Amino acid sequence: ILMVQEQYETHEHDLLIIGAGGAGLRAAIEAKTQGVSVGLISKSLLGKAHTVMAEGGIAAALGNVYPEDNWQVHFRDTMRGGKMLNNWRMAQLHAQEAPERVLELERWGAVFDRTKDGLILQRDFGGHRYARLAHVGDRTGLEMLRTLQQHAVAQGIEVYMECTVTRLLKDGDRVVGAFGYRRSTGQFIVVMAKAVILATGGIGKLWKFTSNSWECTGNGTMLAVDAGADLIDMESYQFHPTGMVWPPSVRGTLVTEGVRGDGGTLRNSSGERFMFRYIPEFFKAETADNEAEADRWYTDKKVNRRTPDLLPRDEVARAINSEVKAGRGSPHGGVFLDIASRRPADYIMRRLPSMYHQFKELAGVDITKEPMEVGPTAHYMNGGIRVDADTTATAVPGLFAAGEVAGGLHGGNRLGGNALSDLLVFGRRAGQHAALYAKSFSGAPTVDTGQLDACAREILMPFEGKGAENPHAFHAELQETMQPLVGIIRTETELQEALVQLEQYRKRLPQVRVEGGRTYNPGWHAALDLYAMLTVAECVTRSALERKESRGGHTRDDYPAADPRFASVNVVVRKRHGAIVTALEPTLEMPEDLRQLLQEKG
Repeated sequence: ILMVQEQYETHEHDLLIIGAGGAGLRAAIEAKTQGVSVGLISKSLLGKAHTVMAEGGIAAALGNVYPEDNWQVHFRDTMRGGKMLNNWRMAQLHAQEAPERVLELERWGAVFDRTKDGLILQRDFGGHRYARLAHVGDRTGLEMLRTLQQHAVAQGIEVYMECTVTRLLKDGDRVVGAFGYRRSTGQFIVVMAKAVILATGGIGKLWKFTSNSWECTGNGTMLAVDAGADLIDMESYQFHPTGMVWPPSVRGTLVTEGVRGDGGTLRNSSGERFMFRYIPEFFKAETADNEAEADRWYTDKKVNRRTPDLLPRDEVARAINSEVKAGRGSPHGGVFLDIASRRPADYIMRRLPSMYHQFKELAGVDITKEPMEVGPTAHYMNGGIRVDADTTATAVPGLFAAGEVAGGLHGGNRLGGNALSDLLVFGRRAGQHAALYAKSFSGAPTVDTGQLDACAREILMPFEGKGAENPHAFHAELQETMQPLVGIIRTETELQEALVQLEQYRKRLPQVRVEGGRTYNPGWHAALDLYAMLTVAECVTRSALERKESRGGHTRDDYPAADPRFASVNVVVRKRHGAIVTALEPTLEMPEDLRQLLQEKG
């Protein structure tokens, strides 16, 4: 160990949390209350995690707008939205605990929009039976992260900012820390820990058009599968139906579902509310004399929360894709999202301030006067690392996971708003149970110097590359492969083609070369992210090949219908002898009382 301390910057904690977004911060807060030493690693600066990009709200059955809402209805909505592939226990815990997590956030200083009675206001979102999203205008993620960050910093949690972890350290089968480097200096950093939580977020930068920020390159998913953990539902990637499509420089930037939750409607180039075409059950409203009468019908039947424009995201995204392919799209390859004709300007400015400024500044569009152009954008990984529902433990001793990097809760498709409550509910559980695990750890974590030296050599490889591959061009080429071949609509032929190209990329990886030193070298950072992206891209592609049907966020053009044989199975991904392998495994058996809930109408 003395040799290690001389070579590398070293630290030791009871618990190390990798990722400082909503899940990582909530885990750190909970672990600290358990009395353990906590270290928190952030790939970017504290407060800059992708959680700040979440706009619409936090899904929780508070019942402030509709008193009849409760956890059972939220559970049912989540399971139905996930096409029953969800881990039922995670969906149950999430629905039961989300309200208290939101109220806890309020006690810590979060400022929410209010009802006339002073309660936390809740808005409608796709797939939710009732208005259920607690929100702060359209900047909910920012307020949530601000609150958690201030609470965490006040507790004295040690934060390592602008550090990228490249490997988890193991002692036998047990995870005992992490190896990485400081992005600002290139200095190697070793953090030993009795337990590790992965809270690294998503993988959206695999695709050309994405709502995700630069951090979302799948590092945590790669760390887990390389360490021996299982992945689940990796084929179920969510393409959010509404991202900006113009101008090209901002294509993919998210347009919150809150626009539709607050009354916005989707229209094609003819001005038609085309979503009616895709939802036969709404035929009665479609044949109403006018839209006002249709709206009254929805309200009378208490189904305004399930208007066609607010169906689950996978269904809306496929409908938009179909309209564009049929030649009924907007001038720049999307459709129109109109709230200007539905709500007064002051309402829009108050409820959707970020959207107003986003379109005004980036596209020169005034959304209080004209419609937006929108289209599907890579948004969220419904699957991820397989964890135990109650403890968030992975299959690897000492390793836990929470947030978008973890799978199970959302199954085949995530409902809007469930992401932020997921961070709070399972971030807390991860912090609690990882801390308990750390307390039970006998002795101090140790690692042999050979493992550390191998990690160091791996990080330095791009400086010794034998070819002339540019890491930024390499990344762009990977995105150009994933966007058409493993995008919103998939086929066997295209998925097989993607695998061939991914194998070629893997062979080319040693040819990537970067110039300059290790201080503030973005080319080096990009080169190191490529291995993670190639690993995760293969996991997604192989999972998509395995599920020969269309279900949730996974659509196969060659298998357009849902197949009963896949109704109760998850695709599980593992790494065995250096190769990515897949298996079909049955979903967890649900207790009868919860099964009865799902039979109820509504």
